[in-house]
Amino acid sequence: MTVWYTFGNLIGFGADFEIKTASGRLLTAGLYLLCLVLVASYTANLASDLTISKSKNIISGIDDIKSGKILFNRIGILVGTASEEFYLREISSGSRNFYPLKSRQEIYDSLINNLIDVAFNDADVAEYMTNNIYCNATLIGDGFDKGVFGITTSKQWFYGQDLDVHILSLKESGDLDILRSKWFQVKICSDSSAASTAIGIESLIGLFIMFGVICILSLLLFAWEKRKICCKKCKKLDDDQKSLSDVSHY
Repeated sequence: MTVWYTFGNLIGFGADFEIKTASGRLLTAGLYLLCLVLVASYTANLASDLTISKSKNIISGIDDIKSGKILFNRIGILVGTASEEFYLREISSGSRNFYPLKSRQEIYDSLINNLIDVAFNDADVAEYMTNNIYCNATLIGDGFDKGVFGITTSKQWFYGQDLDVHILSLKESGDLDILRSKWFQVKICSDSSAASTAIGIESLIGLFIMFGVICILSLLLFAWEKRKICCKKCKKLDDDQKSLSDVSHY
């Protein structure tokens, strides 16, 4: 009966008998409060999960920019860099219809201030900045323009051949990838898309403590009511015994 009563109140169905005592009503109020908060928390958490799972970025890569999903004047390009050359060659056919940027710092400032929607940047630098400094920015898509860099030295440099050999050995041994992971793929910012929105027991501990206090108060109130009933019965029994003793004297 106790399990049926608790289950009925938790799901909102109720029990098929009335509660007449004060302790029972107090316990019922606690069950109603527990049920209300649990259902509301579960509903809010479920809605949050569904919203996050359906949210998508406005673009998925360079192809969406080429197709015009973003206005060209909302695309930030660092002037005088390889990004500008790529944009003029592959996207705008020579038209300078982009939002000009003069420094790398201006890239992130313009994104944060909503002056632009996207910007081109070196993949490794952008990965480091979005992982460690600008946590409200994200890196979209894969690399789309491979560049070649070289090291300039004087002619007939004595250590030129040794430098080539050591760089090649670092690449073949994987040390360059290790250095890249160490310095560019370090992540301080939390991944909001992967963060769980599940309700932990820590967030509901106060609710269960309050319900436990209500249960204890209900038990104390029940014990007090039983004590009063026992006192009344004992007093009535004493009165009956006195009445019988008075009758026996006659």
